[in-house]
Amino acid sequence: MIGCGSPYLFGTYSKLLKAKFDYNQTQLNTLGFAKDLGSNLGVFAGLFAEVAPPWMLFLVGISSNFFSYFMIWLSVSNYVSKPQLWLMFVYIYITSNSQNFPNTAVMVTSVGNFPDQRGIILGLLKGFVGLGGAILTQINLAIYGNQNSMDLLLLLSWLPSIVCSLCFLPIRTIKARKHPQELKVFYHLLYVSIAIAVFLLFLTITQRNIVFSQAGYASGVAVIVVLICLPLLIAIKEELFLFKLDKQTMNPSVLVSIPHEQLEEISLPSVSNVCKKPQRGEDFSILQALLSKDMTLIFIATVSACGSSVAAIDNLGQIAESLEYPNHSISILVSWISIFNFFGRVFSGFISETLMTKYKLPRPFMFGLTQVFTCTGLLSIAFPYINSVYVASLIIGFGLGAQTPLIFAIISDLFGLKHYSTLLNCGQLAVPLGSYIMNVEVIGRFYDAEATKIGNVKNGKGLTCTGTHCFSESFMILAAVTLFGAMASFVLAYRTRDFYKGNVYKKCRDDIGVTQSNVELYSVDDRNNEHKKITDDRSK
Repeated sequence: MIGCGSPYLFGTYSKLLKAKFDYNQTQLNTLGFAKDLGSNLGVFAGLFAEVAPPWMLFLVGISSNFFSYFMIWLSVSNYVSKPQLWLMFVYIYITSNSQNFPNTAVMVTSVGNFPDQRGIILGLLKGFVGLGGAILTQINLAIYGNQNSMDLLLLLSWLPSIVCSLCFLPIRTIKARKHPQELKVFYHLLYVSIAIAVFLLFLTITQRNIVFSQAGYASGVAVIVVLICLPLLIAIKEELFLFKLDKQTMNPSVLVSIPHEQLEEISLPSVSNVCKKPQRGEDFSILQALLSKDMTLIFIATVSACGSSVAAIDNLGQIAESLEYPNHSISILVSWISIFNFFGRVFSGFISETLMTKYKLPRPFMFGLTQVFTCTGLLSIAFPYINSVYVASLIIGFGLGAQTPLIFAIISDLFGLKHYSTLLNCGQLAVPLGSYIMNVEVIGRFYDAEATKIGNVKNGKGLTCTGTHCFSESFMILAAVTLFGAMASFVLAYRTRDFYKGNVYKKCRDDIGVTQSNVELYSVDDRNNEHKKITDDRSK
């Protein structure tokens, strides 16, 4: 999932593309739309996941990731002739679309393995995607020792491909004993991931004030690698514990029975079946879900809020340049977006799960709150002040990060898990539509109009605009559109309030077949007593 975070680095190398190929802002934002379209047009990956095992999705993602980034690197390095705008559009589309294949494989498999902890699972997994941009930036600095975007493009071609090649074989749907303290283990994983994010934040703040040598960058990456390995050690420890339990009690009723639905044939429902929609939380067909009012509201909220946030992130490099921030601030801004995107994802995953299960608060209501919060970051750019872009990067990164797992969790809550691989990717389709409208038709056109008024053409940088007016009007529009998306989320929360007052996970827990007597085999209050109980039972 860290390897899937490369699309967040578009803001780092987009200035190189603009300078190298003399793009104006509208053309550059068109390429930003290509990135957003590729990231969110995951329907093909979802449909493929319905009929293919996870390892095949990884192979597709690995090959397409390497090809696309390597071709962009060849283009900016003058090893091949300057590509037409449409061809660069295709390359950038493939760079981000390739991430959907491993991303879908990991998320669908993990939600299937832990269906009654899906909010937490999605928060953790998507959180590491958010950290990916910051981690890849540090690795680039450690290997190449500079902030050259050409080197970064080369790194993005080979490193994520190698990471996926090493990790993809163990990722599969499995039958496993349900851990008696599953939630506690997830919290341990959360604590480690927060430690990684805090260290990255400390590292980027330090690098903002102190010039690092390449050895200094390498030392920081070494610590990051050690921290990344800690979740693996936690998993190994818990697997050994479950292995001991399996030897002590071979009760087949304790096993989780998870159907492997990837090999099921995809069947399109008849018109009559589409009209007879199941209850919320049951398994919808693909068409039943897509044609529902609930999905329409999800689509409206996602187009408006997520589209505006993604467009803002894509333009942070140009925003910082227009406000005359130093050049090294661009990589810091991208890293901060990545880090706080992580905080938003894990926060919404864990907190939404707690508020929903304990206090019956509808997940769409929390979705709306994150969108209202994001508005404040957009307004910080519309009405800039000292260091406002840094503040905006934190707020927008956190807000967008919080929205991402909530979208996926809401879809799984309302429409079931049978066609989840396809529906989660259909839900993402709203993001590129929103980002295209906001990126190209709003931000790009307003920027070029302001730049044309002052006629500022810098050598090798194309048409540029300097001053607070460059993005002010466009970001006021983005803030208003995001607020409209929040209203759609609140309407969905009102419609689903009765559903969330019930037992959302009842069907999943019935399918898992874990009875209370199974859980009572173990001590829930004291984790240390579990190992002692095994020894006592053996003695008896």
